Amino acid sequence: MKNRILCGYALSGALVLLAACGQKEISFKADVQPILKQYCMECHAAGGQGTEKSGLQVTSYDSLMKGTRFGAIIKPGDTLTSAMIMLVEGRADASIKMPHGKASLPREKIDLLKRWVEQGAKNN
Repeated sequence: MKNRILCGYALSGALVLLAACGQKEISFKADVQPILKQYCMECHAAGGQGTEKSGLQVTSYDSLMKGTRFGAIIKPGDTLTSAMIMLVEGRADASIKMPHGKASLPREKIDLLKRWVEQGAKNN
């Protein structure tokens, strides 16, 4: 009986590891930065209207993680209260939905950003 229990724990642990291995690690440089460049950098680079209003620049990992003059917009591991995710999902006030005055990001791009934040918003 004891051996069956130990085997059950070992099997459960192996399944958890396999599930974790199946999830691709999201790369800031390869996955996130191209989204920011395509959808955000027009307004959130030096001299851009979004930068002038909020102080947010998305030109580098460090500037993105610095956030706005009002505070951080990314809380690594927390997609529920990360302002960037709230803004692109439209969960904040409609007047500040991002990208401002443009079509929403495609769902797959939002999901990718969310996975990156969930994985710790690493500079990789």
